[in-house]
Amino acid sequence: MKRLLTRGVVALALLASTLLGATPASAIIVIVDPPPTGEMSIELVAMAGSGCAPGTADVAISPDNSAFTAIYSAYLAQAGPNIAVTENRKNCQLNVLVHAPAGFTFAIAKVDYRGYGYLQRGAVAQQRANYYFQGMTVGSYANHAIAAPLDDNWIASDSVPIASQVFRPCGEQRNLNINTELRVTKGTSTDVSYLTMDSTDGSIETIYHFSWMRCPTK
Repeated sequence: MKRLLTRGVVALALLASTLLGATPASAIIVIVDPPPTGEMSIELVAMAGSGCAPGTADVAISPDNSAFTAIYSAYLAQAGPNIAVTENRKNCQLNVLVHAPAGFTFAIAKVDYRGYGYLQRGAVAQQRANYYFQGMTVGSYANHAIAAPLDDNWIASDSVPIASQVFRPCGEQRNLNINTELRVTKGTSTDVSYLTMDSTDGSIETIYHFSWMRCPTK
């Protein structure tokens, strides 16, 4: 599955010199004002996993151009009587190519995850995610326990401090890998419990917010 969407970008640019070997040691944190106005595009190159069968996930630029969304339509983990243990854990890996405006690069600064949960008292549920650029050993990791009992929407947010943000190296076109996971175990419960990144209308958006950095000029 491949989809290409192009929009103008209005975003915040941040410079974290310790995270980019190509950035001069004398560089300092800079907020770009006005923000970059060049065009960007996002392409969903590939996806794989038990939580995102072909045709059930996509990516798009957010309306204000400061983030992109991953949209799922069939991402569900469940546990309970007569449910196979293979249904307890579902995962999805998205391989995304982001074309940044000329002269800029980016990092993931904040992520908002949303879904629905029906968890019996005593059930145990968790959402986990990490994201990193191809060929880089550093990445950002987050785990969120989803408390039971629950019969409602859930939301989890990760904010990455500036010092921990991992920027794509300037001048390189490395794909961004986004790995997400849902886990549900019945624990002491006696009935079915489930957790989704899904909704009754068939879509739920996981939003990845950008930090932008101006690349050094030679």
